[in-house]
Amino acid sequence: QVQVVESGGGSVQAGGSLRLSCAVSGTIFSTHALGWYRQAPGKQREFIVEMHSSGRIKYAESAKGRFAIFRDNGKNTWYLQMNNLEPEDTAEYYCKMTFITPIRDHDNWGQGTQVTVSS
Repeated sequence: QVQVVESGGGSVQAGGSLRLSCAVSGTIFSTHALGWYRQAPGKQREFIVEMHSSGRIKYAESAKGRFAIFRDNGKNTWYLQMNNLEPEDTAEYYCKMTFITPIRDHDNWGQGTQVTVSS
């Protein structure tokens, strides 16, 4: 059974930084992708960034320049570094581990961590 657990959320003033963590336990498929998403109140969940097991990284346009994803291979933990935060970044942040197979993809979501940015 795969578990995905986010942490590192909190409250920060505009212009500040936060680093979110996404710890994945259990058996991780060799071909996978770890994505970060967020959902603000009253809005749909939106994509931020994804890191594929090949090393390819894809960012949403809105995340380029302020957000960065990286991985600690030894801990099966992925991070989302967020800099120069704005009140519009206030949302619940989620990570999703997708196992990619020739037949279908398997998504495993975490429970989320709240980020609040005050002006």
